Amino acid sequence: MKIYDYRGAPNPKRLRIYLAEKGIEVATEKVSIADGETRTPEFLQKNPLGGLPVLELDDGTCYPESLAIMHYFEELHPEPPMIGTTPEERLRVRGIERICELGVLSRVAAIVQNTHRFFRGRVDQSPAVVEQANKFLSSSLAALDDLIGEQPFVAGDRPTIADCTLYAGLHFARNMDANVDLSEYGNVARWFDEFGKRPSARA
Repeated sequence: MKIYDYRGAPNPKRLRIYLAEKGIEVATEKVSIADGETRTPEFLQKNPLGGLPVLELDDGTCYPESLAIMHYFEELHPEPPMIGTTPEERLRVRGIERICELGVLSRVAAIVQNTHRFFRGRVDQSPAVVEQANKFLSSSLAALDDLIGEQPFVAGDRPTIADCTLYAGLHFARNMDANVDLSEYGNVARWFDEFGKRPSARA
């Protein structure tokens, strides 16, 4: 079993955070997005969409999508729980994680893709897309600020997949100069600072 990984992208980052929080060690192989290695015929056989991360099982079967991989490992290693231990907890965690991905990580990715110099000439960069992404991002951060409140973690008193996704998204924004200002979202800013001190945040 191994994971195809790239340290400059947010989805592999959230999977690495998750595995570090769980204490799970899996062999990794770097595939460089910057060098076009995810678009080679060999890699596209593993994931036709060219995305990372990809989990390859011992029989050679490959599975993409970070969230699906996290759910797979959660079933193999239920302790410590990162999705919840009751139907209600899982409902809450999964719902908040969706806000973190669709409202933050995906919007940050859209902003980066449409502003960062790396993507110039690779995509048709659109100021209108950036404007819409920023609006959705702001409303999502406001909702998360209320949900987090004074809690130590995004969904309660212990880390969950929601923390993995939100940290990966905001970390990506910071590294790619996406100018995401957290000053209006005190609870999110506090959480981001505190979670960033955890060993898993450096994974």
